[in-house]
Amino acid sequence: MSSLFASPSAAAGALLALAACAWAGHAHADYVWLQRDGAQARAYAGELPRRSAALPPLQAPRAYLADGKDLPVAPQAGHIDITAPGGDDLRLSALHITGHGAVTYYQARTGRTETRAANDLELVPTTPGGNTFKLVWKGQTVAASQVNVDTSAGWRRTLAPAADGTVQLDTPFPGLYVLEVSAKVNGSVTVDGKKYDDVRHTATLSFEVPR
Repeated sequence: MSSLFASPSAAAGALLALAACAWAGHAHADYVWLQRDGAQARAYAGELPRRSAALPPLQAPRAYLADGKDLPVAPQAGHIDITAPGGDDLRLSALHITGHGAVTYYQARTGRTETRAANDLELVPTTPGGNTFKLVWKGQTVAASQVNVDTSAGWRRTLAPAADGTVQLDTPFPGLYVLEVSAKVNGSVTVDGKKYDDVRHTATLSFEVPR
């Protein structure tokens, strides 16, 4: 089984070992992503450019800024409305428990201005507005074995990491770009007093490339 994360540092490796986490790469799967329109944003599920008609039953949806300030969320039938200050990078976290007893933690971000992570699992630009990204797991940089990219133009590709663990993305088309990485954790979590052994994390980073 291939490892999704290859630690670029001894510190990150020790962190993952202490957390007793083993990671395995996944092919394209449904994910949650954010799309901004000025001071408003929406969270969608599915794969860009296709969207699901309805969100999966998400628990504890939370939208917030990098400083931890919570933002108003209004779940709708096919999306979640979020009111957020324009220009700030925005995060959303939520979890979904499937009928098969698996827990998926969705962690979405829109914007590439900030160079630090706020979610547990997050793709972060190495420079403001840049096209080189690192993957951060609970404050430590790790290397993803692959990052999936979808665009509103229908262009898709898979990014492999460089020697330093970062991924580089060309943006030849205008429109919305969504970078996605998924992992399955060997371990368990307890939600509302119930233990779950099948734990997954899916993180997205979305941003617009203007014409």
